Amino acid sequence: MKVSKNSSLKVLPAMLVLLLLQISLSCLWLGHGEVVTSFESSCPQFFFRKTPPNEALEPENPAWICQRYKNQYYFATLYDRSRRIPVYSAYLYQPGPGTRPKTWLVEPQLMGLSYPKTMEREWTLSKYYSVTSEQLGKSQAILQDYKNLTGLNRGHLNPSGHHSDSSSRAATFSLTNIVPQNEKLNGGAWNNYEQQTMMRRTVGCNTTYIVVGAVPGNNYIAKGRVNKPSHIWSSACCEVDKNHREAWGVIAENDKNEVQLLTLGELEEVLTHLYGRDQVYLFDSGCPRE
Repeated sequence: MKVSKNSSLKVLPAMLVLLLLQISLSCLWLGHGEVVTSFESSCPQFFFRKTPPNEALEPENPAWICQRYKNQYYFATLYDRSRRIPVYSAYLYQPGPGTRPKTWLVEPQLMGLSYPKTMEREWTLSKYYSVTSEQLGKSQAILQDYKNLTGLNRGHLNPSGHHSDSSSRAATFSLTNIVPQNEKLNGGAWNNYEQQTMMRRTVGCNTTYIVVGAVPGNNYIAKGRVNKPSHIWSSACCEVDKNHREAWGVIAENDKNEVQLLTLGELEEVLTHLYGRDQVYLFDSGCPRE
């Protein structure tokens, strides 16, 4: 069969359109939040000695998320699909100057592994995948859940200010890294710990591993969809050198503007009591408990 020169020329624009569409979609899908089977096999670098917290914190319906942006992992999050809040996020403390991101992202793979490994904006999923808010919200919080709150706001577990460049900061703006937090605590004593106490405590540290989390409470927002934690906590294991490490923890009730500074061992005991299950271990035994 003969193909005329004119028909060949007509095919070229169509092929060009398809190519441009592929490029534009790949540009949209720069952020990745990959749901995995375990942190040890996928993104262990955010945990001291590649050891995540033990199973004492795991919810009934967990998701292990390696939070990746522009083809690089930035932190790890254990997520509670049923309560629609993170259990904890783990990352390396690497603060630096930079602007606060404004774009909130969600995790498509919480709907199923057939969806892309992409941390995306809700409108992008709606436009390109015809995903409804009902579909997206079945196993995670969405922006609508955090509207019209009284006395609460979106509280980061892994804060953008603990990261040194725009990509690592942008990755923290996933709703899988957010809990309903008392607004006075978030902007007061907790912010003071994140920005000032952490800077003082990490002087002399070469590498500081952080695990920060939320204890599920008895109250919910968004008509019972999203759990309001009873407590927010954070723990740190600092490597000064190969033979010297320091560790500490803090915890705050999520209705008071107060933060309690603890040893790592004390924090693990408090969490063990609050969860009422097995003994909690947040770091490998190489981090001092006293």
